[in-house]
Amino acid sequence: MEWFNQTMMARIQSLKGTRDFYPEEMAVRTWLYDTIRKVSESYGYQEYEGPLLESIDLYAAKSGEELVMKQSFVFEDRGGDLITLRPELTPTLARMVAQRQRQLVYPLRWWSFGPFWRYETPQKGRSREFFQWNIDMIGVDTPEADAELIAVAVELFIQIGLSPSQAVILVNNRSLMDDEFEHMGISPELRPDVLRLIDRRDKLAPKEWDSYAQEVGLDVSQIEALKGMLSNQELWQKSETMIRLFDALQALGVSDYVRYAPHIVRGLDYYTGTVFEAWDVDGEFRALFGGGRYDNLVEAVGGDPLPAVGFAMGDIVITLLLKKYGLVPEALDASPAPVLVTVFDEGSLLKSIALAAELRAQGLNVACYPEPVKLGKQFKFADRIGARIAIVLGPDEIISGTVAVKNLLDGSQEAVPRNEAVNFINSLLEPR
Repeated sequence: MEWFNQTMMARIQSLKGTRDFYPEEMAVRTWLYDTIRKVSESYGYQEYEGPLLESIDLYAAKSGEELVMKQSFVFEDRGGDLITLRPELTPTLARMVAQRQRQLVYPLRWWSFGPFWRYETPQKGRSREFFQWNIDMIGVDTPEADAELIAVAVELFIQIGLSPSQAVILVNNRSLMDDEFEHMGISPELRPDVLRLIDRRDKLAPKEWDSYAQEVGLDVSQIEALKGMLSNQELWQKSETMIRLFDALQALGVSDYVRYAPHIVRGLDYYTGTVFEAWDVDGEFRALFGGGRYDNLVEAVGGDPLPAVGFAMGDIVITLLLKKYGLVPEALDASPAPVLVTVFDEGSLLKSIALAAELRAQGLNVACYPEPVKLGKQFKFADRIGARIAIVLGPDEIISGTVAVKNLLDGSQEAVPRNEAVNFINSLLEPR
């Protein structure tokens, strides 16, 4: 009881690594979601969703030890089962497909946008709770399918105003790297550690990286061969898959945003072929998104073998980048109602409420001020919530069967017959 009383007296803060979305921030998130929907549907992808809670066993199947043991929010439910808040969606997608594998029509083109959780140290571009766009094509194993997913990502960049000088997508191929590892004499058992070694190349000083490579189990000649591979920008030409990928990107008209990068490996264990990441060209932020081909995941969760490719993009870093370049639209309306019906006095309160209901019934989004205060205060409120029109229904208007329509953008006001009010208001709201 003492804890409860102390809690009631204290101002409770939000949990570390979470975010409060006030209307202004929510308007940005909604705009991003709407743009993602537009882009996804323009390529024929259908929206889906999975549960926010999953068994930890789902991720243990293929996601990697770090995600399962260190980054997941795991708890025991009342039945004794280990449950986690979902840290990613691809395993859920694979499970959903496996459950109805013989009933679905392929190729599947699915997308989703929702909340996820990872127990990480909050920092710029990273929180413990985030929203993420997931988009995948399932049932096709071709470089052209990989190229389509990359093109979808580029289309989002175009729609939100990011140019090739601001954002770039780096691509590589796990199979190509396996071939190179084979030539270097690196055993399959050692390759997961070598992939992690490559992933840390930019995070360690050269001598530290060399020492780490030796700890992994590489000899001097293998370390030098690995360095040569990571500096070879033409290595992709040895892969028929990569050649077809870049030809398809050219045909899709998005190649200006894409380039080969031999150091891109992606950290998750389930990638099998093409892998890609997007970065801001200045290198100020973390990766904008990442993805690739994962042909074994459906089988890993109990289904039949089924090829797949996709990527995931969190909302935080992309929003930071857009704000850096001033690309978040300034005209986002935190208030969905562009019209405010004012209340002239106590006697007209119910009549104003009825007028607002009448306008809503005819398709307008309308807020009604909830009490009779000075009109100046109501006009100021309308301006602050982003309303464009204020309606006044005073004694003179009630007698004459009109309403006074005030344009808050230019200050003009006009008396309009009540039965013509909707058409007149709509004419003011039309884009000029």
